[in-house]
Amino acid sequence: MKLLNKSIKHLSISILGIVTIWSVFFYVNMLKEIKRSIDEGLENYKRIIIQNAIKDPSILNKQYFDESFFTIHKIDKQHAITVTDSYSDTILLMQDADDAEPEPEPVRMLITAFKIDNQYYQLKIANSMVEEDDLINELLWDVIWLYTILIIGIVFINNIVLKRLWKPFYNFLNQLKKFHLGKTQTIPETNTNIKEFTDLQKVVNTLLVHNIDVYEQQKEFIGNTSHELQTPLAIATNKLELLLEQGSLKDKEAKNITEIYQVIQRLVRLNKSLLLLTKIENKQFLDNQTISINTIVQQSLHDLEDIITFKNITVTVEKISDLKIQMDATLASIMISNLIKNATFHNNENGTISITIKNNSIKINNTGPGSELDKKVIFNRFYKSNLKKNNTGLGLTITKAIADLYAITINYHYKNTSHLFELIFFK
Repeated sequence: MKLLNKSIKHLSISILGIVTIWSVFFYVNMLKEIKRSIDEGLENYKRIIIQNAIKDPSILNKQYFDESFFTIHKIDKQHAITVTDSYSDTILLMQDADDAEPEPEPVRMLITAFKIDNQYYQLKIANSMVEEDDLINELLWDVIWLYTILIIGIVFINNIVLKRLWKPFYNFLNQLKKFHLGKTQTIPETNTNIKEFTDLQKVVNTLLVHNIDVYEQQKEFIGNTSHELQTPLAIATNKLELLLEQGSLKDKEAKNITEIYQVIQRLVRLNKSLLLLTKIENKQFLDNQTISINTIVQQSLHDLEDIITFKNITVTVEKISDLKIQMDATLASIMISNLIKNATFHNNENGTISITIKNNSIKINNTGPGSELDKKVIFNRFYKSNLKKNNTGLGLTITKAIADLYAITINYHYKNTSHLFELIFFK
């Protein structure tokens, strides 16, 4: 979720909570104020009724509610002493001009007692609260509209004002996304007078400059190492080849020199693999282009045709889809060919290799001796199964490094003496 949208989310939730709490307090206070106002009216109405009853005793006989909304009942002195002014909410059957028959309506009622000519009376006065309920309902809708307007205002402010405010940050972020060590020549920068953004730019640029320096040092180290190791290895290889070609060596001497020659060749392969792995981890490739996995599979099988024929391996390729991805062509070829080489070299005589290419993945399944490989360490450097001892142990490590570089998922499964490697390029 983007920062702007997240800020809108948190502001909306916060304002909803504030408005809700404020609405509850507002409702309670408004209701108290309305009831206080009605109670004052009932108190005033009580005095008027008692005054009118003194002047007109016929009022004392009014024992039911009508348009005047009060009743008077004679009570004894003992009862009158216990009566105090009390206000309560209740329901009365009332009939308006537009009602066919009486309907229950909420009222505020005052119950009190008074004395006239040594006679005690209980007075009940009711005041309709329909209009007050309508007022509360209207206020509720006003609060809802207030909240809606506030949210619209916040969205407007976020998308117009804050979006402009955060523009330098997003420009800087886009430059960082496009920055690649060894390729991008300029350091990302943005013009702003906001202190937090300028501080962020300084810190990030300091880290970038340090990484560029380290990167250049690593490139120089890799180049020097490659040159320094390959030259003596090549000289040693040539001299051993000359010795073997002379033909004057005894059998034991020739055997020893052959073993030394094989060790040096292994060192050559190891040196090349380590240099390749270092380049991958330093992201010294990344010449991304659209490539066809189907074509790479076909080329890899063609390169291994002799060993496949020699071991009499049956190869089946199921091309469900023409899988094309954005990737460095060299790295893609290394990744796929490593898996197919493993499936060939570690296969049985008269074994099988089945390759399935889908629209987002490739599966390479092969028979082989031995048991399941250890999933926890299979991609570690120099890991070797018990089957082969003279390989470098870096093939799967290089494959995993390439997969991680491009966020490709690599899985391994073992079932019924068959090893399955799966590459999922995207979901």
